[in-house]
Amino acid sequence: MSSLQDMREYFLAVFNGTEDLKIHTLHRRQQLIDIIYLLTLTSHQKLDEQLIQPLLRNQDRQITDVLPPGLLQMTDSLEHAVEALLIGKCVVVVDGMDDAYLLDTSSSIERSVTEPVNEKVYGDSHEGFIERLDTNLHLIRKKVVSKDLMIRYMSVGMESNTRLAMLYMETLANKELLSEVELRIASIRIDHVSSIGFIEQFIEDTPLSPFPQTVSTERVDRVTANLMEGRVALLAEGSAKALLLPVSFFAFYQSPDDYNIRWLNGSFFRMLRISSFLIAVTLPALYIAVVSFHFETIPNELILPMQSAVLEIPFPPIIEALLMELTIELLREAGLRLHTAVGQTIGIVGGLVIGEAIVRAGLVSNIMIIVVASTAIASFVVPSYEFRETVRILRFPLMVLAATFGLLGITFGFAFIMIHLCKLESFGTPYFYPIAPFRWKGLKDSVIRMPLWLMNTRPSDSLPNKMLRQLFSRGWEKHDRRKK
Repeated sequence: MSSLQDMREYFLAVFNGTEDLKIHTLHRRQQLIDIIYLLTLTSHQKLDEQLIQPLLRNQDRQITDVLPPGLLQMTDSLEHAVEALLIGKCVVVVDGMDDAYLLDTSSSIERSVTEPVNEKVYGDSHEGFIERLDTNLHLIRKKVVSKDLMIRYMSVGMESNTRLAMLYMETLANKELLSEVELRIASIRIDHVSSIGFIEQFIEDTPLSPFPQTVSTERVDRVTANLMEGRVALLAEGSAKALLLPVSFFAFYQSPDDYNIRWLNGSFFRMLRISSFLIAVTLPALYIAVVSFHFETIPNELILPMQSAVLEIPFPPIIEALLMELTIELLREAGLRLHTAVGQTIGIVGGLVIGEAIVRAGLVSNIMIIVVASTAIASFVVPSYEFRETVRILRFPLMVLAATFGLLGITFGFAFIMIHLCKLESFGTPYFYPIAPFRWKGLKDSVIRMPLWLMNTRPSDSLPNKMLRQLFSRGWEKHDRRKK
């Protein structure tokens, strides 16, 4: 370290003379001390109570004697001192000393822990992530009280230096998977990372695929459950959600609430969600194909009502469907971008007014309104917001294929989607597991949800080091039989 004047000039030059860089000089008997900090990141109360007042009250004592050793760090690196300033610490430079002291005086402005916004919770923990990384890690640590829970910190963004945390269970997570995740994160070269969504786009296997290859969640219980299956979680400073990997197609239709109810109910609701994928993707295309090419497939009882509904519509079915689907998408976007109360009003009133007006004008048939409404409801059933967007996009190419080739076009389009799903991978894990490759045991917690006491092994798609999860979960039954 150089003289105080040289240090002042160095920090002013590094920060280009920014006006929130403050240098406060203390005179202690025959000693000069510079306290350097960023005004916008520092708590004035902490700075005064933990540093300035103790130094002024104890002028004859050394800094290390005045302040508890646990609060101070020493460094002889100017680069380290600059990094410390950028995260809210202050740098204490004593005239005549080669090393500088670092003291954490960062201000904390955060919102309280609330229920997740995009994932509805029924009857379980209502804790959701917030934008502060340390708070999110605290919530996970409270849920997983284990010495095997590992947290590794990384930094991404050459200018933003965003803090990133990788979480996994030491005894469960696959070592090759961990190495691959670290390699992909280390290879990111970008100036600024503002959210975990940036990380997702840089590390996924097939970025051109419409299907997300990591699960994004705001729920603490969902992250902890996946950690116990051997998966990896990524959390970033400033982002109120976590990424889970590797994942499969059926992971997007699973909800933590499925495990808090009876297994028959959980299985029914999960199969209902999976069937909603077929409805949301194919229903408008099926309507277009039947009306345009395959009218003979309609039951005799429905021919006259459908003919009377469609006969006077001036547009072909594809234009009719696109008009309504795009209107629904516009209403959705308007509801998202506006204030909550206004957005709900726009969605309800806009849907009713536009729907009735467009039918009265003879531009769209009543049946098309039913089809579009059913499709919208089916797309809302998906628990994952990212996958919900995928479902919304996929139906448009199928509609075009149906208008061009009829049911044959839908068949080819859906076959292409299935082939793509079978080929897709998430960090080396087959995306369509356990259907492709088919694994009978994998069905117990994918398409359906078997009783918890029968789920003795972990899913193999997470590549865990230890498959066994539980032993003799209902061992008390054998004990009761012996008594009888």
